[in-house]
Amino acid sequence: MQNNVNFEEVKQRFRDADLDGKIQIYTTTQGLSVEQFKELLRMFPIQHLDKLEKAMS
Repeated sequence: MQNNVNFEEVKQRFRDADLDGKIQIYTTTQGLSVEQFKELLRMFPIQHLDKLEKAMS
């Protein structure tokens, strides 16, 4: 249950963050499941996916 609470907090921070903040949260958050990362990715602005890809490489 604690993991869900933490994910909800991460999700809220992600939702409120600017583009650089979203990239930072996505690339540095650990312990999320694949489904949780996918959920964050669905909230990421698709036109900036190239910036996320660069940050992850």
